[in-house]
Amino acid sequence: MHAIRLHSFGPPENLRLEELPDLTPAPGQVRIAVEASGVHLLDTTIRRGEPGPLPPPELPTVPGREVAGVVDRLGPDTDPAWLGGRVVAHLGPVPGGYADQAVTAEQNLFRVPDHVTFPEAVAAVGTGRTALGVVELEPATSGDVVLVLSAAGGLGWLLVQSALAAGARVVAAAGGSRTGALADLAAEAAAMTIADYADPGWATQVEQELGGVTLAYDGVGGDIGRAALELLRPGGRLVMFGFSAGTPTPVTTDDLVRRGISAGWSLGPRMAALPGGIPGLAGRALDRVATGEWRPLVSTFPLAEAGRAHAELEGRNALGKVVLVSDRQ
Repeated sequence: MHAIRLHSFGPPENLRLEELPDLTPAPGQVRIAVEASGVHLLDTTIRRGEPGPLPPPELPTVPGREVAGVVDRLGPDTDPAWLGGRVVAHLGPVPGGYADQAVTAEQNLFRVPDHVTFPEAVAAVGTGRTALGVVELEPATSGDVVLVLSAAGGLGWLLVQSALAAGARVVAAAGGSRTGALADLAAEAAAMTIADYADPGWATQVEQELGGVTLAYDGVGGDIGRAALELLRPGGRLVMFGFSAGTPTPVTTDDLVRRGISAGWSLGPRMAALPGGIPGLAGRALDRVATGEWRPLVSTFPLAEAGRAHAELEGRNALGKVVLVSDRQ
């Protein structure tokens, strides 16, 4: 099989395509002929060897935890109905996704309808499950003015769609070149305002045009997240689920009391406590894609160009969910 391996922590160029022995599924496992592999911002942190929510892997390693493709081999004691099925899976804490083969336990599998592409399925099982957890914990309403930070990313674009479907007014915020692409995507959405937070006056623009916001979805943190907090009207909600800027949005109890707002973190135990836990969120997110309720925004790169995919993701140049595709795709 072909796989991307990391032999030493460092820049994207350290991700190299290599030929490795074919995988053999263990009892209760299946082997997937991988067509699409998800790339997560966390993968870039791991590649650099920096601290994060997961411990650094032993090297060499094959990164990646989200895969979609066709089951081509079964391990012992596995349901034969999976053979030949179109599936998507999150591999959990075990890496191995950046390859044209992957093995996983059959309980990790979700069937992918024929009309859903493998990159779309990957976007659903990883990014989509997080977006759905945020939406189920803190849904938008028709009376909301919703600010979505990093709206040009895979998760942010799903939050934009959910808020629009709820009848809310949406401020889709992104930085730099991706803002223009957002404007093209939003051309038919009358209830959407585009904000470029590479422009120092972006928050003032939102305040002047809309009088602030009532709900802010914040996966960015840092100064941008703080600007989002300060745009909240009394009674507004700040929903934090990440900090791609490097640090979480600074919030104090004085902010909550003085401004009359609420702020909370919507990852980890809160999402795990939702019906069906994290797997339940992944299944419901895939259902939203299958029914057309969600249309994932995806940027694809050949498997061999995993390093370029990382560079584009780190540089905030890629639109939507970044996905590696095999030569079979």
